[in-house]
Amino acid sequence: MKKIKFYVFSLLILLNFNAYANVSEFNEWKKKFKLIALERGVSLNIIENTIDKSIFLKNVIKYDRYQPEFYEDTKTYISKRANDKKVNSGIKIYNINKTKIDKITQEFSVDRNLLLSLMGIETNFGNYLGKMDIVSSLATLSYDQRRSEFFTSELITLLILFDKGVINPNNYLGSWAGAFGNFQFMPSTIKNYAIDYNNDETINLKNIDDSFASAANYLNKIGWNNNSPCFYKVELIKETPHKYLNTSAKKIKHKNKISYLKKYIKNNEILNDHDNLEAALVTPDFDIIPDAKKLKPAYVVFDNYELILNWNRSLRFALAVCTLKNKFKNAI
Repeated sequence: MKKIKFYVFSLLILLNFNAYANVSEFNEWKKKFKLIALERGVSLNIIENTIDKSIFLKNVIKYDRYQPEFYEDTKTYISKRANDKKVNSGIKIYNINKTKIDKITQEFSVDRNLLLSLMGIETNFGNYLGKMDIVSSLATLSYDQRRSEFFTSELITLLILFDKGVINPNNYLGSWAGAFGNFQFMPSTIKNYAIDYNNDETINLKNIDDSFASAANYLNKIGWNNNSPCFYKVELIKETPHKYLNTSAKKIKHKNKISYLKKYIKNNEILNDHDNLEAALVTPDFDIIPDAKKLKPAYVVFDNYELILNWNRSLRFALAVCTLKNKFKNAI
């Protein structure tokens, strides 16, 4: 019993030491980062009011290592994010803002159902915008080594946006990953695609006007095609070559025309209208979920599906978005 108590006591000391070490190292990192920010043109005033006040958020590291895209199987992931409750909530948002949303979707040639789907999955229609200080979140992830270069760039971009007055630095709360607003835009996405649609001289990604227009602008610019499909769920024959199975979202490989892929698909009659379109095969659970079947579930995915991966590089996320989009299409 004494040995157990000693072990627990020692473990607590070690954990406290590691926490202290992280905070101490983080403060040293801040000194170095401030010099980088100054070199990139960020004003000292913004640095003093943001970076100097930022803190190390240990939970951010935990969330980064334990994202649902890493461990939930496709059926579970989609059922949580593309259910009837979500559809009903989206219909309410649409009915309240119908005139605005229809005007924006027509102007940017983007499917309203896609916008509703993205907002629903990202923030449950604005109900879960995040409560973390984005500067501290990005600073923590920049200090961390897993994707330091990416998050350092995002943090610099955010500070420059503050400096230029594009967005207001006060109460800038969002996700653990540094995303903000109804559609969870990262700073680089705000810089490149966000719009002051209602012309009130500020970009407010928490209101319907600016957030929907910014998301529609993003999707339009990356090439979303309202007339093309996203995916079809299919059954593959057991002889399907492994090389054609995409299990990673980093890059969709081995694209072929549907007319060629049909020989590997049992229920290929559902694809008869798309013979000349290029597509790829995706098996999202294989190589990720323990004991997952090699060929189930399986999907034929098209260019629109791949565009959603630019938004969030997760095979399951893109499937959930397109699934919810189709449910809105049938409901509205």
